[in-house]
Amino acid sequence: MHHHQSPEMKTCIDNCLACYRECLSTAMNHCLEMGGKHTEPQHFRLMMACAEICRTSAHFMLIGSEHHKHVCRECAEICSQCADDCERIGDMQSCVDACRRCAESCQKMAA
Repeated sequence: MHHHQSPEMKTCIDNCLACYRECLSTAMNHCLEMGGKHTEPQHFRLMMACAEICRTSAHFMLIGSEHHKHVCRECAEICSQCADDCERIGDMQSCVDACRRCAESCQKMAA
């Protein structure tokens, strides 16, 4: 049996991987260099959690696991939180955009 990925799922995988890349590199480069509120434990942990759940969501969809719906639901929630927090701190628009895109497509996958 060959597992077929819908165009929506392919888009969601791409958005998850893009968000994973964006959150991780923004945290490790931009945030660590900026310091201050960019490295507050709560914010920094949220960015790490966001990167990891995005990677995991993409992985679940790529392997064709039925559980991707649950993971995507959680991913959408964490991405929304991360987007809000990055917006609050400011100067991280590309991260905010990546998180919002990912949250939106994961919401559709979870439905």
